[in-house]
Order: sequence, then structure tokens, then C-alpha cells
Amino acid sequence: HYYQFQVIMKPSPANSQELYLNSLKAIGLDPLDHDIRFVEDDWESPTLGAAGLGWEVWCDGMEVTQFTYFQQVGGMECSPVPVELTYGLERLAMFIQSVENVYDLDWDGVPKDQGGKVYGDIFLQSEKEFSTFNFERATTDVLFRHFHEAETECQMLLEAPAPLALPAYDQCMKASHIFNLLDARGVISVAERQRYIGRVRSLAVACCEAWVASGVTSGVASGVADKPKQDGANG
Repeated sequence: HYYQFQVIMKPSPANSQELYLNSLKAIGLDPLDHDIRFVEDDWESPTLGAAGLGWEVWCDGMEVTQFTYFQQVGGMECSPVPVELTYGLERLAMFIQSVENVYDLDWDGVPKDQGGKVYGDIFLQSEKEFSTFNFERATTDVLFRHFHEAETECQMLLEAPAPLALPAYDQCMKASHIFNLLDARGVISVAERQRYIGRVRSLAVACCEAWVASGVTSGVASGVADKPKQDGANG
């Protein structure tokens, strides 16, 4: 479990790094008091047909943000290119609160000796139980069935004459999550893994095509340049 705060600016401003550094200062993390480094780290999600160029942002040696200029989403080229900033809230909070353990983060602003809660009080048990479920206890036969059901439902929702892109994307995300659980359980071979990535990617691409074809993007977030590239699971 962890929180992310995601900011997308489109088109990407010329001073995006400066804006980012100012945002750190605004939350109490002055770049002049810390070693802030932009470390090249291009991002890719093969299952979603998404990729971009960018950096990890390190603060005193620990990654706190992913900084990405998106080149492609759902297999489609982005034009203009947006920039996404993904802040790791717990890690930033650890610096701001000067704690070494994420589970010691102040949760409610009330001192511990007065009944206040820390991060561990809220999330530690959940972390333990879901880690056990994800890596040891999840029933793989059930997961395989759920993957097939989500895939089938997504495909059905995208059928003409009235595709429902958003509910279909929800099923695509469900399939992607189930794939990750199967991967965590170690029941997918290397060859099967590539096939599953390709299946999820096909769903994601189809959802994006349906969304663009709906015309809604003309008033919301237009900027797709080309049709999806059929370049396999790793594109």
C-alpha cells in the first residue's frame, strides 16, 4: 500500500523542472537543503502500451518522484507531449516529518501519547495480510478464471454499435491487476508472461481507440497523433 499524487500538464511547460522544485519547496522540502538529483529513467508499461522519457527524482539518495514526458498511451502517439509528475507521498512525508520508518509517520496530528495514530496503526496489518494473500494464498485457478472473465467483459463492452470505453477500461484494469497477482504467485512462465502482457495491451489499445472514436476527447484531452502501432507486447 502507498499513496501517489499524480499531476499531468499538457502541453508540457518549458519550465517543468523549475515548477517541480518549487512544489517541493511549497510543502516544506527546500531543494537548497537537500541533494535533489534527476536520474535518467525512461518509463514504460507494456501492458498499457504506454511509454515516456524522463527521470527518477532522488532526494538525498531516495527516489521521491517519477518525472515522465509521455510519448505514447494505449499504443497511440501523444501530441502535444504531456508531462506527468508522480509524487511518492509517504517518502516525501518521511523527509518532512524526519522519520526513518514509514510506519512511524504521523497520521492525524495528535501526539502518540495522547491517542494519536501513526501510519502503521492504519496500514501495517493490511500490508501483512495482503502481502500474504498476494504472494502465498491467492487461489490461482480462481485468478485465471477472473482474468478470462474480465477480458471477455472488456471485449463485449467494446463491441459496436455502442462501445462503452470507460466501463471497458475498468475491466482492462481488472485484468491487468489479476495478471500482476498471477505473476506474483509465480504461476506464469516466461513465454506465458509475454502472451498475457499482449492480451492486456490489446484490451488497453482497444479501449483507447474506442475513447478517441467517441469524440469525447475533442472537448477534454485531445492530442492523439497516430493510430496504435501493432508491435507486440513490448511496444
